[in-house]
Amino acid sequence: MLADRSITRIETAEIPARYPRRIGRNARLGSHGSGPTATAVQLRTDDGASGWGLLGRGGLDGLDALLGAPVGTLFDPAVGVIDERASALDFALHDLAARDLGVPVHELLGGRGETTVDCYSGAIYFDDLDPEEAPRGLGAVLANCASDREAGYRAFKLKIGRGHRWLDREEGFARDVEVTHAVREAHPDARILVDANNGFSPQETVRYLRAVADCDLYWIEEPFHENAAGLRLVRDFLRERGSSTLVADGEFEPDEDQVLDLAAAGLIDVLLMDVVSFGLTSWRRVMPTVRELGVDASPHAWGLPIKTWYAAQLAAGLGSVRTVEGVPGVTDGVAADGYRLVEGRLSVPDAPGFGLELTAPTRSLVPVG
Repeated sequence: MLADRSITRIETAEIPARYPRRIGRNARLGSHGSGPTATAVQLRTDDGASGWGLLGRGGLDGLDALLGAPVGTLFDPAVGVIDERASALDFALHDLAARDLGVPVHELLGGRGETTVDCYSGAIYFDDLDPEEAPRGLGAVLANCASDREAGYRAFKLKIGRGHRWLDREEGFARDVEVTHAVREAHPDARILVDANNGFSPQETVRYLRAVADCDLYWIEEPFHENAAGLRLVRDFLRERGSSTLVADGEFEPDEDQVLDLAAAGLIDVLLMDVVSFGLTSWRRVMPTVRELGVDASPHAWGLPIKTWYAAQLAAGLGSVRTVEGVPGVTDGVAADGYRLVEGRLSVPDAPGFGLELTAPTRSLVPVG
């Protein structure tokens, strides 16, 4: 049994992501560049089994102490990671266990959802403001939407909140409204989501929603730091208007209890905790509560294309995921041929584990020999 086998080797690899274009600013942060490099970790057991995944919460510190540990002391297939010291191995252990059973991770998780899930482009940033010496304007945003549509997306998440840091407050607000209307006009059939990255006040959020009421927004995300009074103002406005726009929140340094309390109060419709930093084991623990509250999830996945694939496996396995955040681009050193994005729908493979093969060179965490 896998539980009785010991971890004999922990290897790491650096896997760079490459976006199809340079990604610009959002309400809080400067340019997001052309793609980050992440650390992957691969586990090997004494009988030659292996599994790998992105490094999770906690990082590499202390992982060498897990060499020789029986897998069953670190991981339970029915729960996930059971030893906090192994939190950084969350995805690697899930991959290892599913490969050992010969099943995809989504089956290990329970197979509650569909294996083809809605997927939106999360890559529509403030490219109208760049370069600073000669801003490209609204056309840059529309070009990016067109590019992502060509890549298979049929939904776009637009960054808003330009007046929080980059433009005069009123000028930024006006540009946010202009961009929203322009994308809706260019893509009348698309699902449009917006994300303020906590760049609005509650009052500005309501003002914005009023200004774009004819754009049929799917959701508004992270309009301001979570607080009940502000979210109640937004919720009351949406109800008065009979709007179906959802409120999505909980991504940015979430207080899990607070986010769940806000959802229980009917103030959040979609929970956004990050798929990797929050972790697959944590999502497995919290999802029954999410279902009990009658809300949904959409784990934050921005930054790395591999996080989109993880979120899709989570959606297919745990269910109650409305849509998955897509990160356009490729990841060097990873083969992901089984994942297909067609007409805005992302299909996950039936291959064992996450259906991802690590082809990047690895090195042992503890030198061997």
